[in-house]
Amino acid sequence: MKSPRNTKLALAIGAPVLALLAAFLITSLVLILAGDDVGGVWGQILSFPTHRGYVNIINSATVYYLSAVAVAIGFRMNLFNIGVDGQYRVAAFAAAVVAGEGWLPGYFNTALAMVAAVLVGAAWAGIAGLLRVTRGVSEVISTIMLNAIATALVAYLLRKAAVENPGSNITATKEVPEGSRIGGFTLFGDVPATVYGMVLLAVAVGFAYWFIINKTRFGFDLRATGASETAAVSSGINVKKMIIISMLLSGGAAGLVGLPLLFGNDYAYGSTFQSGLGFAGIAIALLGRNHPIGIALGALLFAFLDEQSNPLQILLDVSPDIVKITQGTIVLTVVIAYEVVRRYGVRIEQRRVSSALDDEPATEGASA
Repeated sequence: MKSPRNTKLALAIGAPVLALLAAFLITSLVLILAGDDVGGVWGQILSFPTHRGYVNIINSATVYYLSAVAVAIGFRMNLFNIGVDGQYRVAAFAAAVVAGEGWLPGYFNTALAMVAAVLVGAAWAGIAGLLRVTRGVSEVISTIMLNAIATALVAYLLRKAAVENPGSNITATKEVPEGSRIGGFTLFGDVPATVYGMVLLAVAVGFAYWFIINKTRFGFDLRATGASETAAVSSGINVKKMIIISMLLSGGAAGLVGLPLLFGNDYAYGSTFQSGLGFAGIAIALLGRNHPIGIALGALLFAFLDEQSNPLQILLDVSPDIVKITQGTIVLTVVIAYEVVRRYGVRIEQRRVSSALDDEPATEGASA
């Protein structure tokens, strides 16, 4: 009989593999129906990246990881924080304004901007948490609405805070002072591109997430409440308090999402600041099953697909948006795959228990 631990590991690996295979087949079918070169597309996507490509993948994965962790905090509480996209926008804008003023010297200014980002992100998410516990408003609805409000609000405030930039059509805040920027490190000597220094922030956030969720009383209460609010109430857990705290933590983590871009690449918040990171985080958190290692692998996968799809238009006259189809299919199939694997695991466990019960009388008879 197979070891229960080995069976559990095989099932855990089998679910994402099954989802990726399904996404591969569905995307291939779309390419065939569109009359595109299926072999050429997958040959490009699955080829080895260039040295610059590796750097871009790590940088994109850093941002994706922070976004997915913010989403996963809510998921562990059975809260669907769809508002990470809006939360990181308002937080990045606030951080850019604070950092641009340069009120403190050097990295003290950076730290102040990071604190501002966390507080603003937490406050924006806290609105949804407050509506949930006081008015019973679903966090899904409220965070979606808050996303739209955040987009409009930041656009309005950006026009107020923008500075003159001769020769450019980009509307942006003041640039972060050079002494407050976080430099990257060189991965390959033959390319000037560097890996974001804030990749270390992503590592720290991932460790903190794992430690709090799995090694603290608060994390146990959070997981217990997410599993069953009724059982949590019976054990004395203040569910409303947990909802508020969880949304604040999720929003605070979301506030960090835009910081690698702000301090490592853009140095200002402008009209071209990267959008859509919050929605990618939802998909990656689902793919990684809210586990810090799984999320890291999911973030690298999405970043890899993004990077490898860039030359498709030039080389094969295929829109790089085909990768969006792949990523969207992964989101759909991963939910189905996990449910299929879960049911299969339950069936295996039932068979194991049944076999153990059948063997018990024979053992007792032999001993008698």
